Amino acid sequence: MTRRGDLPPAGPRRSRDSAGVVLRAVLDHGPIARSTVARATQLSAASVSGVVTSLLDRGLVREVPEAAGPPGIGRPHVPLDLEPDRVAVIGAHIAVPHTTVALLDLRGQILAQHRDPHGARDPDAVLAALTARIAALRRKRRRILGLGVATGGWVDTANGTVVDHPLLGWRDVPVGAALAESTGLPTRVDSNSRALLRAEQLFGAAAGRARESAVHLFVGNVVDVAFAAGGEIHHGPRSAAGAVAHLPVEGHCEACACGRTGCLQAAVSERTLVRRALAAGLIDRPELGALIEAAQNGNAGASALFTERARLVGRAAALLLDLFDPEVLVVSEAGANRLPGCLATLRAEAAEWSSGSADVPATVRASSFGADVLGVAGGAVALDRVFAAPLGRT
Repeated sequence: MTRRGDLPPAGPRRSRDSAGVVLRAVLDHGPIARSTVARATQLSAASVSGVVTSLLDRGLVREVPEAAGPPGIGRPHVPLDLEPDRVAVIGAHIAVPHTTVALLDLRGQILAQHRDPHGARDPDAVLAALTARIAALRRKRRRILGLGVATGGWVDTANGTVVDHPLLGWRDVPVGAALAESTGLPTRVDSNSRALLRAEQLFGAAAGRARESAVHLFVGNVVDVAFAAGGEIHHGPRSAAGAVAHLPVEGHCEACACGRTGCLQAAVSERTLVRRALAAGLIDRPELGALIEAAQNGNAGASALFTERARLVGRAAALLLDLFDPEVLVVSEAGANRLPGCLATLRAEAAEWSSGSADVPATVRASSFGADVLGVAGGAVALDRVFAAPLGRT
């Protein structure tokens, strides 16, 4: 159980929602006594007691007397922890070739997950298939607190709209409204990087640092960036912050959908890697998983493709380090996340190309979520809202 002496010095409370502040303290420190929650949150004992009663009633926290330790003098302190069994969120990720739908608990752990290739890429077909998969997950006998959706391209979070996803061919698709209507669940939509930055801030390996200032670089078929300062993720007035797909890459001549050559996304996207691997005879099916598997099995050509991509991503990371000077820069990229050596290559390239002010090995990290990164992305969009205002969302 977390005790008062174990807590870091209290900082200013950023959330205006007392229930959210308390639930976040239980997430960070549970099992934790109410008195220690009060110290961690700078709320009065009476306020904490009232909030905890409501959280218990909603099934978001539970008492864990077995974690109290040996009895002491005075009234016993029964610790609190997040409820592991009664509630969950559903996260959906819409990628170019497939969708991923996952059931997650309050700590962001994936309880069930399914990935399905698109039968067709038009929005109606994709969203109908998502609705059916979500319905199947809802039969897991947990109360579902909300649905989160993450995808690439330009996402207007406030309106739940995919404004532009060139690789899917989507424009002005009201994903949030459509899924809220078809599922009956409160639904939030966000971009890949913003979703995964929220996940890092909630329960990532460097969550404390990510809440101070952070950059997240997502590299898949789509490449995008999110950044945060003081715990707040920047969206921009049109929710378009983080568009780095068309940053120029020196020495590369891959044709981009924008009509130019040498754009970052065209040079490092999964589609480019898979196309090059097929042309070289390194894989026999057009899937990134096949290329990862080949590299893991010692295929030198497959490893070389990931190493080259790590160098290019490292140069982009160097630019972001110099631009934002973050506490932590997280990279979600298959090589850095899953292949030994790629993260070291990426860090070395970032150190060479940056101004030298950042401690690259300490600052640049792989995603905390490994192969589960897509399932966690959508789930984090929903969980962020649960922890921001739990009594208003359940």
